[in-house]
Amino acid sequence: MSRDLIPLTTPDVSGFARSLSKQLTGREAPPSHLELLNMLARAAGFRNHQHLRAAEAARARLDSPLPAPEAVDFRQVERALGCFDAGGVLIRWPARRQLQILCLWALWARLPAGPRLDEPQINRLLDALHAFGDRALIRRDMVGLDLLRRGDDGRDYQRVERRPPPEARALIARLSR
Repeated sequence: MSRDLIPLTTPDVSGFARSLSKQLTGREAPPSHLELLNMLARAAGFRNHQHLRAAEAARARLDSPLPAPEAVDFRQVERALGCFDAGGVLIRWPARRQLQILCLWALWARLPAGPRLDEPQINRLLDALHAFGDRALIRRDMVGLDLLRRGDDGRDYQRVERRPPPEARALIARLSR
């Protein structure tokens, strides 16, 4: 079994010694290893050695650096924003595939999660989200990117829950303002 190094610090060495001395008084035999660990932990203000270990493990987790934020290409987000009007409606279909995908993520975020929608319902929703009149293009691309799932008979659709890429999350956040 490997040993964990658990630092033990105390702000008052005198109080620590006094507490340890009280715990050791009146003993006939020296304490076992575990009893001594528990006495040291109690002298430092913990309930027992396990409490000390748990507190140290939590401190180590909190002291570890946070993961680096994901890099976002804000230039792409800015370009994609140019395809939307002030109300968040997609007014033009971008020529570049990367921008098309970003715009589709923004539309995906505004579709209801969970319920299955029949074709007229999904068409009404998509018509409200874009202004250039090609809902079939949007629907096909969303199915192709696995943002929407089409039923076996092609009559109903359901949004696929996925985590958007960093640029899409930035675009969605800006459009929702």
